[in-house]
Amino acid sequence: MRRIDPRLLAIAGAVFISVSAILFRLSGVSSGTAAFFRCALALPVLAPLALWERRRIGPCRRGALDVAAGLLLGADLVLWGASIDRVGAGIATVLVNVQVVVVPLLALAVFGERPSRPFALAVPVMLGGVALAGGVAGHGTGADPAAGIAFGVGAGAAYAGYLFLTRVAGRGREHRAQPVLLSTCGAGAMAVVIGAPWQGVDPAPGWAALGWLAALAVTGQVCGWMLIGAALPRLRAEEGGTLLLLQPVLAVVFGAAVLGERPGITQIAGCALVLAAVRLAGRPRPGRPRADRPRADRPRAERPGGAALATPAAVGRSRFGVDGEG
Repeated sequence: MRRIDPRLLAIAGAVFISVSAILFRLSGVSSGTAAFFRCALALPVLAPLALWERRRIGPCRRGALDVAAGLLLGADLVLWGASIDRVGAGIATVLVNVQVVVVPLLALAVFGERPSRPFALAVPVMLGGVALAGGVAGHGTGADPAAGIAFGVGAGAAYAGYLFLTRVAGRGREHRAQPVLLSTCGAGAMAVVIGAPWQGVDPAPGWAALGWLAALAVTGQVCGWMLIGAALPRLRAEEGGTLLLLQPVLAVVFGAAVLGERPGITQIAGCALVLAAVRLAGRPRPGRPRADRPRADRPRAERPGGAALATPAAVGRSRFGVDGEG
């Protein structure tokens, strides 16, 4: 994966994650049950991959951060489902995507990583596009808007924390399966802690539901988060968060194809706005190499001294000032 453009990895991960809402609806279970089984059914796939990876490149560093990130992901999954029940799918989708603003603010507060000017200009366009793509213009406020908005904002904040910790924990390491395994364990535990006393976790939802939840585990928890986990440490905070905004756009497309949910004109316009904002915010800053671009690959005039090649220690140096993935 190190040779693949991290933007492509993030987009591929967003594709897998975007089918999660569809599979959740097809399962017909509560959000607590879906969050738990999404994690539990992913473990038999992740455990052999993590064991093979440990034997090949050694144990994973910063595992505590991965577990902490998983706890936030579990909270996000349960709160997001509760928000949908109370405020509607469209507004809930908008609220969860406050991550696109929160993640760069966390990077600014912790590491002093200033968002780019194109990102600042694109944020209103992105949020407006997500609102339209989520169908806010055509939906009511739901049965309990105050609680739904609170749960949705809480889910978005937890999701942003998960993305931020995943990005920080992934700096300078080659591990892919072990971090996802640890975060999945944390998410499953949090789903039980929050979901069991609140909504209940059904230990036997039925074979049909288990089939949909198994598909959710493989696509959303294994494939999606392994790809996203490989991409985020190699992207700027605002760029990674922006690319993940493709998720609600793709959810509209898959909803039309699988569930027969035909998007309206406003939803199509919202998809177009998100794509345009992704293009704008994803542009690298002028005169600065991308985080995943080795110094040795830059033009001669950009290299220090005009001629010397980058040393192996300098190749892949991240924007945090430490050796990272190239």
